[in-house]
Amino acid sequence: MTRAAIPGLPSRYPIGELLPALYADDDLAQRFTAGLDTVLAPVLSTLDNLPAYFDPSLAPADFLPWLASWVGVEADPAWPVELRRAVVARAVDLHRWRGTRRGLIERLRLCCGVHADVRDGGGATWSAEPGAALPPPPTGELLVRVWPVREGVTVDGRRVLDVATASCPVHLTCRVEVLPGPPGEPEQTGS
Repeated sequence: MTRAAIPGLPSRYPIGELLPALYADDDLAQRFTAGLDTVLAPVLSTLDNLPAYFDPSLAPADFLPWLASWVGVEADPAWPVELRRAVVARAVDLHRWRGTRRGLIERLRLCCGVHADVRDGGGATWSAEPGAALPPPPTGELLVRVWPVREGVTVDGRRVLDVATASCPVHLTCRVEVLPGPPGEPEQTGS
């Protein structure tokens, strides 16, 4: 969509009506200013509606990539417009949690419509007891287990992997498991 030369778009401020009375009945002056109104009407309409351009839920679809660049988010053009609007609207909140489990879970819920369980293999650990055993070496893998928000909905594993990989720290590999439902509680061992 373009915002120039929209046929039939009236000007809220016709120039011909603003001319001195001497030119009110002058056919040439009125036709000339009508031509200017045709050129200026989209500009004035855009300026009159400028606040709507900064609201992701109201902005024209072709303006969303530019708006997304302002908040530092990449919205895939293949995504539906409503999803791109939601990603742009939640960008600041998602940036706040970027690089964390919560951030990845929220991004997957928003972009892919899935619940997620993230197992981090980064290898950071600590102990409150002196002389405790060393932790096992890090796996270097981020395991993302996802399942649909609603029954009967299929999960696009490739899309989940793309979103997770884009959010995954560079020193970790990312693996995605698609589950039919929420994972069961880990089995308790011992007596």
